[in-house]
Amino acid sequence: MRVLVALGGNALLQRGDKPDADVQIANVNTAVKTLAMVAEEHELIITHGNGPQVGVLALESASDPNLTRPYPFDTLGAETQGMIGYWMLQALQNALPGRQVLSMVTQTLVSAVDPAFENPTKFVGQVYDQAEAEKLAEENGWTVKQDGQYWRRVVPSPTPQRVVETRLIRKLVREGVTVVAAGGGGVPVIRDAQGRLSGVEAVIDKDLTGSMLAEALECDAFLILTDVPRVMKDFGTPQATEIGHTTPHELRSIDFPAGSMGPKVEAVCRFVETTGDMAAIGKLDQALQILAGKAGTIITPNATWPLASTL
Repeated sequence: MRVLVALGGNALLQRGDKPDADVQIANVNTAVKTLAMVAEEHELIITHGNGPQVGVLALESASDPNLTRPYPFDTLGAETQGMIGYWMLQALQNALPGRQVLSMVTQTLVSAVDPAFENPTKFVGQVYDQAEAEKLAEENGWTVKQDGQYWRRVVPSPTPQRVVETRLIRKLVREGVTVVAAGGGGVPVIRDAQGRLSGVEAVIDKDLTGSMLAEALECDAFLILTDVPRVMKDFGTPQATEIGHTTPHELRSIDFPAGSMGPKVEAVCRFVETTGDMAAIGKLDQALQILAGKAGTIITPNATWPLASTL
């Protein structure tokens, strides 16, 4: 089975963690223990978040007195793809001796007229209290919004159109290579009138890119692995209940927060609606159980899908 896993950024840098490299490397090594077990049984493509990491580097860049202007977000996205991809590459090679593993810096095409450029919504970087967030916004020209009980910087998040290197990734997967690609949703790029690519200031949602890439690679399953065991209906209320098996139609009838679970739900629904295959949201350490239909929130085209009988 061909599986694409979109690994949540919180698997690399959890709330409360200091953004030190050794902390993140330890978290990557923990994540790879599960991912390696999936790779032993299935063809595996991995994408990952980079919101916390790109935010840290953006803050460093903005405060560096040696720079005449901060590094743009497309460059920071490429930088974090390389950094996190290197950690994952090495951890996977150590966990899968003899297997071919490759980490790629990839570009994701977006529309230059996407309305997201006028309405930043993508959270990046560390969390702050309201006063500190507003102070940093004034000093650095940021846009900040509330994220739960905290405040964070937000940047444009245009809809991904295509991973530019899709054909190469497909060829590698067919050759048996475990591929890490489209980290952080990929470096956002647009094409000009002559067909040339150039980067833009944005961060693409990695789950939406993952869904699109999983469809393009003809994956049998698309998993979003994070730190929650299942999607919750009425989250944060006394009526909160876990969702085991559902369909895109049922899932779309529920209102989810735009800054957190909303994009994940949209991503899995798009994949299932487009391909007719299975998608899921669940905990990283339960990946194999999720693929077996025994854990997580499983999304399938209809309620009579064979996996439904196991939930």
